Amino acid sequence: TAGKLALWLAKKKRRPMLVSTDVYRPAAREQLAIIAKAIQVPCFPGEGLNSPIELALAARKDAADRGHDILIVDTAGRLHIDEELMQEVSELRTRLRPSEVLLVADAMTGQDAVRSAQEFHQRLGTSGVILTKLDGDARGGAALSIHYVTGQPVKFVGVGEKYDALEVFHPDRIVSRILGMGDVLSLIEKAEETIDQKKALEVHRKLQTDTFTLADFRDQLRQVRQIGSVDQMLGMLPKVGIFKDAGKVRMDEKELIHIEAIINSMTPRERSNHEIINGKRRKRIARGSGTSVQQVNQLLRQYVQTSKMMKTLSKGMFGRQLSKLGQKLEARS
Repeated sequence: TAGKLALWLAKKKRRPMLVSTDVYRPAAREQLAIIAKAIQVPCFPGEGLNSPIELALAARKDAADRGHDILIVDTAGRLHIDEELMQEVSELRTRLRPSEVLLVADAMTGQDAVRSAQEFHQRLGTSGVILTKLDGDARGGAALSIHYVTGQPVKFVGVGEKYDALEVFHPDRIVSRILGMGDVLSLIEKAEETIDQKKALEVHRKLQTDTFTLADFRDQLRQVRQIGSVDQMLGMLPKVGIFKDAGKVRMDEKELIHIEAIINSMTPRERSNHEIINGKRRKRIARGSGTSVQQVNQLLRQYVQTSKMMKTLSKGMFGRQLSKLGQKLEARS
């Protein structure tokens, strides 16, 4: 989580440095150093130092000397009933006088996470919470409960294993998801960060003119995989209208690989016009992609259904946003 926070800050043009003060768990400091290298954020090594207080103070001095504006101190995991470790982190807070004291809580523990947040806040005066594993609607209530019992905000939520799977917490959006109204704003923000705007505009135009092909479908799936898991994105859609059963859909990521293989086994003419793909062509495509005719049939059905859904979206809020985007791009050129 410390690494995810550092990456989020780095994307906001800040200059974070990491340090682990976990001297108890084997290889904990080495693990953070590996993560820091992967996200290209400096990590204070603290060679020869084995005291959490000494590590944190030395890291603060090093961060200041190197021009970093934020030091993230990753402390050892602990329970609120562990008096010795609680005393240690309390001393860390006193000596460092940090601007933020964030508790990392596991959303999967439900009410235990709420009780833990309450105890830590009473002992340490936490300034906020980072709630991890918040990747399902049923666990959204824990975030609201934590805010209610502590009076402190849930500032970030972890929504996956990837280093960039950390999001700013929006209470209204969590409520919307719990009530089945979706979280379209977060989905749009994710798409804006990942999807090429010019390509999105081109797809919008193709949908409007019924020229959206299987090749376009394949390219869109590739971009979708860059945003996040399909299940996670389906969970953000409102459970009404054409999306009412979206939350029940479960798609294995391997299926996306099979879909791409099937489309790649088609000829350019077949990708441009799916209606010419008869039984004989389907058998050839199945052999070429290492799949079955049933899987080819399923893909063609998915393509038709997805095209209809995307065309509906292009006429609604997404379409209006893309039209505005098109006007901006044309004004720049």
